[in-house]
Amino acid sequence: MSATTATSTATSTATSTATSTATSTATSTATSTARGAHYARTVRTESGGPGLLLAHGAGGSVEANFGPLLDALAARHSVVGVDYPGAGGTPRSEGPLSLDELADQLVAAADAEGLERFAVLGYSLGGNVAVRVATRYPGRVTALVLTASFARAGHGFGLVGELWSELGRRGENELLARLLVPLVLSEEQLEALSPGQLEDAVRGTASTVPPGSGDQAALIKGTDLRAELAGIGVPVLVVETTRDRLVPRAAQQELARALPDARRAELPTGHLPFAERPAEWAALVTEFLSGRPAR
Repeated sequence: MSATTATSTATSTATSTATSTATSTATSTATSTARGAHYARTVRTESGGPGLLLAHGAGGSVEANFGPLLDALAARHSVVGVDYPGAGGTPRSEGPLSLDELADQLVAAADAEGLERFAVLGYSLGGNVAVRVATRYPGRVTALVLTASFARAGHGFGLVGELWSELGRRGENELLARLLVPLVLSEEQLEALSPGQLEDAVRGTASTVPPGSGDQAALIKGTDLRAELAGIGVPVLVVETTRDRLVPRAAQQELARALPDARRAELPTGHLPFAERPAEWAALVTEFLSGRPAR
């Protein structure tokens, strides 16, 4: 649910912040193969640091959701991420997606890069993928950082996910953009736009909707990870995006409460921290993973 369908293309119109493609340079890509599907992956292992896997949100990609953070993360960690089917460099799936498959593919990419143990940074729906990695591979995960994420969708967010999925599958990209732009931008950013900037944001968002956006959004409705969360025994940081109108703050707080001993941090952003406050987000992640207090 990254809504990088409503990506930093929209946000930069309002705030002139860095776009989600700002750090595409120096990022190598490769592919993982499972069940005939090729998953494009991003690899930044030049530092030789401990492993860090990246799980992006629905409608996003590794570059779109983590691009502005990659240099900071890769300076201390060996970073690996995969693009879900129908996003980034990965072709669309012929069948429905599952959290198990996405989690397994992320770990398969870690295996391909020689990472035995790793932390996982999950953004939005990627937080669900990160949790599933932790429950399926408990001996390999060292920590989790869950940003703008949720344990269950609830009625309101579930209905948004259902509509998102249907519009995405129909290719109704402009309608989808008109749904998402007001939800992923904070109220302050949205209302600061002129009418022309708002239309530019909608058009820019519509033009960047990946073909698998609807397939990925279908994973939102019905998600309930509360039972899994209770069994997670590694350190967890929950980063709450406090002005988020796509994943309500109450849903993010419920996620933190469902974890046995989660630490919490706040970012005063809408649903796009990579566009609004990428340096602050990266600092929270790296400080937590290094054992220093998250601010």
